[in-house]
Amino acid sequence: MAETDQTAEPFHYRIRREAGGVITWFRENWREKRWFRLAGYGLIGLAVLWFAAWLIIARNLPDAETLLDYEPPLPSVVRGIDGEVVHSFARERRVQLQYKDFPAQLVNAYTSAEDETFWTHGGIDYPGFAGAVFDYVSKMGSGERAKGGSTITQQVAKNILIGNEYSITRKLKEMILARRIESVLTKREIMELYLNEIPLGRRSFGVQAASRAYFDKDVGDLDLHEMAFLAILPKAPEQYGREKYREQAIQRRNFVLDVMAENGHITAAQAAAAKAQPLGLIRQRPEAKSADAGYFLEEVRRQLIERYGEKAEDGPHSVYAGGLWVRTSLDTEMQGAASDALRKGLMRFGGGRAWHGPVAKLNPDDGDLTEQLASSNLGINYQNWRVGVVTAPGRIGFANGEEAPLVGTPDAIKVGDVTAVSPSGNAWAVRTVPEVSGGFLAQDPNTGRIMAMQGGFDFRLSDFNRSTQAQRQPGSTIKPFVYATGLDNGMTPATMIPDQTYCYYQGANLGEKCFRNFGGEGGGEHTMRWGLEQSRNLMTVHIAMDAGMENVTRTFERVGIGKYGNYPSFALGAGETTVEKMVNAYSALVNHGLQHSASVIDYVQDRNGKVIWRADERECVGCNMAKWDGKAMPRIREQGRQVLDARTAYQVVHMLEGVVQRGTATVLRDLKMPLFGKTGTTSGPTDVWFVGGSPDIVAGVYIGYDKPRSLGGWAQGGRVAAPIFKDFVLETRDKWQGRPFLAPAGVRMVRIDRQSGKRVFAGWPTSEDPKASVIWEAFKPDTEPRRSSRQDDADALREMILAQLRRGNGSAHGVGDDAGRSQNQEQSDFVEDSGGLY
Repeated sequence: MAETDQTAEPFHYRIRREAGGVITWFRENWREKRWFRLAGYGLIGLAVLWFAAWLIIARNLPDAETLLDYEPPLPSVVRGIDGEVVHSFARERRVQLQYKDFPAQLVNAYTSAEDETFWTHGGIDYPGFAGAVFDYVSKMGSGERAKGGSTITQQVAKNILIGNEYSITRKLKEMILARRIESVLTKREIMELYLNEIPLGRRSFGVQAASRAYFDKDVGDLDLHEMAFLAILPKAPEQYGREKYREQAIQRRNFVLDVMAENGHITAAQAAAAKAQPLGLIRQRPEAKSADAGYFLEEVRRQLIERYGEKAEDGPHSVYAGGLWVRTSLDTEMQGAASDALRKGLMRFGGGRAWHGPVAKLNPDDGDLTEQLASSNLGINYQNWRVGVVTAPGRIGFANGEEAPLVGTPDAIKVGDVTAVSPSGNAWAVRTVPEVSGGFLAQDPNTGRIMAMQGGFDFRLSDFNRSTQAQRQPGSTIKPFVYATGLDNGMTPATMIPDQTYCYYQGANLGEKCFRNFGGEGGGEHTMRWGLEQSRNLMTVHIAMDAGMENVTRTFERVGIGKYGNYPSFALGAGETTVEKMVNAYSALVNHGLQHSASVIDYVQDRNGKVIWRADERECVGCNMAKWDGKAMPRIREQGRQVLDARTAYQVVHMLEGVVQRGTATVLRDLKMPLFGKTGTTSGPTDVWFVGGSPDIVAGVYIGYDKPRSLGGWAQGGRVAAPIFKDFVLETRDKWQGRPFLAPAGVRMVRIDRQSGKRVFAGWPTSEDPKASVIWEAFKPDTEPRRSSRQDDADALREMILAQLRRGNGSAHGVGDDAGRSQNQEQSDFVEDSGGLY
């Protein structure tokens, strides 16, 4: 034991002794041996170089593990009300596929063309890299770009992580990242990324998008020679697809086929058969299916950008990179009918007029006019019309580069003018796009979903949406809400209203203001129903003033039409609003006063299918129970906002049915279905309107010039706007269920005389004669006309005698009905300064 203690030596002494020996050895060799010093300097230099390379190249390289969660930029896809794809928001053509979706021969074509050792190397092909270095050195100073050396893994690193900068450092970064990528992803995952992300020309990224762009096929439908062509594109994506490089493309394609045969992927016979095929490229890939719904889709795009942003930098759900799936309320059949009906109406009104100028102007000094036209996105979808640009006197050019003779040219037309044309024999003739415009919108009143929206003649000619953006005077289409206010303040559809001039004092500066009917006619008293059916201005003003203008404007605001001052002119439509707001307000009428927010988007899903937003935010508690608990079925609460008394809303709708049957919209009567609605014509007239529909569809339309001016004295809502609505109904007849308007609880249907408003007991209403004297009228409880009796007749006679006596006394003192009336009755009718007609 003692011996062991003596011979034992502490461990730290041994370490110190041995380290000291190494240091002594190093000093001696450094001092005595020159080669040792040189080797030391070399090692130090290598360390410095390694550290410098790390600082310059590798320090800020992205983490290869980010590729595990990589989400490529994808377009947003829009679906219609039936779930069918109607459009996509894309600036690049991209389609994401899984590895199993790519044909094996397509993968073989790419490995043969780009990286024959892909399945065996670790990210870098060293012989290929050496060849690339030699090529780079040989081309230094020539301005040419060296090619080759990048494996498929390196190309993934370039395309996704570091970009396409041409430099030695970028190539070194590629190599480092390629090694890292190979340690993180499998070969199949790398190939999947590559085939989905590689740029292949014609704004296509990935082989599926390129397959559509060059051959209008899906990758699964490609032939061998087409796969080989796609495989040559990474070398020169913007070159091989052009006609002037056709021979080079064929040579390169055939080379790839030979390599595939050498590698055993295909036989020599298959290669020879594929080489015999032409390239078969389509000149221009047809655009993805898109409904003729530019105004609707632009509204969808605007709302999505407002909510999620436009580009990838704006967030993970951006419109042009987030890969959203958007379900909308667009009904393509109704949209087509809306477009056709509005265009037909615009052509009916202004299509036969003289050419009023080009739809756009292009400058010949800016290059080829047809190429300018192609990049302008101008177009038209009406019959067989096309948009062309005048390239020379008597010549018209189109976006596809074709030119043709032009006939029927106006004197004012010039080179560079863009105009609509249609075929005329072997030439094309100038056509006039109507200068007048308008907006049309159709909505489901039970949900608020907008099913069709047309904001002008064609979105590609003008993207200003006149159904949502144009602020116009609604004219008499606003009157139903004045009448609703009257009904809420003690009046009934049978109340007798004066159809007489109404004057009121506006103050010392403005004096007295008097209102009169359109055309100056009027007189007597009539039922409220008759006043609405015949759109009487004076009766409307009397109702508004008796009910209180502050109550009337409060109703306007409550239903979303607009916020106006408490002036009688607003009761006749002098304020400004939009077609969308008017349609939504009428939807509240037909939906028993319950109003839903107008919407074009039902819900939005992210790229993985998760719903990230929906218009209907109601929750159904208990709807997803795994097992029924024996209790009553869950009930979802009613959505929307009650903006009108349900009984009042029905009374107004019931009167508006009379507008169609015997009022200002009788042009719709022969449709022979339950319809309600109201026409409108503003002063000038500058705008003509119709808004109405059924219990399931409400639509509105206006026609007018963008810079308001007179449409002509004959223009009225019933003559111009209502026929457009009629054309829409005729084209979508299968959508109209034809069910009647149902009265809510608390409404009593009573037989009355249509003209006097008195209760009737002897006759019965008939649906055969719209002008029958006896009709059913809707009343709230205890407001219907009373039964007549002898005592009632005696009371009426007594009141008549007393009134005559009072009139006689008043005349004797000079204070009769007309005595206090202002002498300013000659001032102009309201028609001239506010826009409210019928």
